[in-house]
Amino acid sequence: MEQLTELEIAVFQLRMGFAPADRCVDWAVERLRLDQEGDDLEVVLLASARGVDEVLPLADVIIERYRGTQRLDQQFLAGKFIVELRAAYLAGRESVASLDAIFTRLYPALAYPDWLVMLSRNCEYAMDVADFEQPFELEFDYIASLWAEAGDVGAFERLYDRERSNRQGVPC
Repeated sequence: MEQLTELEIAVFQLRMGFAPADRCVDWAVERLRLDQEGDDLEVVLLASARGVDEVLPLADVIIERYRGTQRLDQQFLAGKFIVELRAAYLAGRESVASLDAIFTRLYPALAYPDWLVMLSRNCEYAMDVADFEQPFELEFDYIASLWAEAGDVGAFERLYDRERSNRQGVPC
């Protein structure tokens, strides 16, 4: 099954309350349009599902069938979400305030990962202190660029430099 990662990211965002169920439905519709469903009944059903209560069980069955115990790590899915958020921020679809609300929910949901400490902190401070806007944007760019490159959590961790993040947390 092609593009399963895209579905896992959509499911993660749906569960966290950051994306509509339609994103998963759109994924299934695209698989049907491209004739990539491989006669998978759940993909067909997902393409016509409505609402979280219908979408999540079907998406979970599809992911389980093709990934089994090899489901993507929640931090990896969050990292790919960060990449999307960075693009949305640069395009003006997200703001510091909207990102702060997202990071405030994401940070504890992921059990407070090191890589999200400075990004979350700088975002929160940038809402009230103009001097934190540049450190926030530097850290956001840094973290998003690493996640854009990383193929898994291990790859991200090998690239990530906590000291660099710490330096970006101090306003100039």
